[in-house]
Order: sequence, then C-alpha cells, then structure tokens
Amino acid sequence: AGPSTPDAARVFKRALLNSVVVSSSVMAASLFLGVPAAYAFARINFRGRRSAMLILLGTRMLPAISIVIPLYIVASRLGYTDTRTVLIALYLTFTLPFVIWIMASFFQTIPYELEDAARIDGCSRLGTLWGIILPISGPGLASTIIFAFLLAWDEFFFALIFTSTEAAKTVPLAIAEFTGRYTIDYGAMTTGGVL
Repeated sequence: AGPSTPDAARVFKRALLNSVVVSSSVMAASLFLGVPAAYAFARINFRGRRSAMLILLGTRMLPAISIVIPLYIVASRLGYTDTRTVLIALYLTFTLPFVIWIMASFFQTIPYELEDAARIDGCSRLGTLWGIILPISGPGLASTIIFAFLLAWDEFFFALIFTSTEAAKTVPLAIAEFTGRYTIDYGAMTTGGVL
C-alpha cells in the first residue's frame, strides 16, 4: 500500500518548498558569479581565455554519473548529505558554466562603442557592467534567469543520490514516488507535474 493522501500531500508540499529554495538559490548564485565572469570572458583579452571557455563547455558535457561517487564520498564525509546545501552546491556545478557561456555569448553582441563611451566618461569596468551593459542586456538576462531556474528545478539524478528523507527532497523525486511497486498514481503524478 502507498502513503496516505494527507501524508503524500505533506511530503509534496515540503518537496515544493525545497525545490523553490534550492532552485532560487542556485539561480541567484549562478547569476551573481556568472555574470561578471561572462563579462570578463566576453570583453577582457587574457591568456587562456579560449581554453577556459572550452573547459567550461567541457564541464557541461561531463556525464553526472561519472563523478557522482567521489562527490557522494566528499559530501558524506563533510556531513552534507540530505541537505539543501549539497544540492545547491552540486546544481551550481552545471548551472554556473551554462550561465557563463550564455551570457558571454550575449555580451559579445553588444557594441564595444557603448563601453568606450562609458570609459571616456570615467566609468570603471564594473561601473560599465552594472550601469551600461546589464540594463541593455535585459532579454539575455531574462532568458538566462529562466533557464538557470529550470535547470535546477528539473534536476533529478543528484537529488535522487544525495537525498534520502523529505528534509531536502525536491519535486521531481516526490513525483517519482507516486509510482509504487504494483500501481502508479497517474492522477497524483499529473497533478504534481502541473504544479
């Protein structure tokens, strides 16, 4: 027999809260770290810039299953398994490179003349980024925010491996638990999917 309806609803509400907290934190942290890094990759010429961008792209291509065992050993030794903190840190490993790559590509489409004019007026690089570049990067920033949030929201594999109780369980795991040994609660699964 599966869990009772009130118990399943309580677990799902907790999973929904966990997903909102984890996804929002990952989105905010990846933007806070990724936007300045993307700006540096797009606008500053430094040695190894191209190689660093290819390494970032390579981290996105690395299958999660190939690194999950060492990550689990480290997390369990530090006492961070079954916490939101470990999920946030793990999700940042694939969300941050994505944000850097997308925003760097978007920053490269902005004309250099705008930055040159701001520099002539006395803006520093960071002043130019915050005062000139980011306000006109609204569409790229909005799409990056949406994709970063959805990448963290939809992640299943790390949440499955690193959580065992409802303390940090996320929505994809809660929906997967509506599949029992002999039965599948299609109504609960579709309701959870819509939510």
